[in-house]
Amino acid sequence: MIAKLFTDHPRAIGETYGEHARTALSFGWRMTLGGLACMVHAAVPGLFVKTASRTVVQLDAEMRGRKPAPGDEEFAYVI
Repeated sequence: MIAKLFTDHPRAIGETYGEHARTALSFGWRMTLGGLACMVHAAVPGLFVKTASRTVVQLDAEMRGRKPAPGDEEFAYVI
């Protein structure tokens, strides 16, 4: 049970727990900043015109480069 929560997923994509944590925190931080820029853009459309879309494109490209081939990984929990 503990292995499924902490080590199975990182191992399935060739990372240690620490490497995966660092990467996930980096993604989360950039998603947060992109989301904040999007909210500011909603109020003032002249600001952050391409910030959110550029962030999404960059994160998507990085994620696609990291994920295992379809069917290589099964998730115990999907939240």
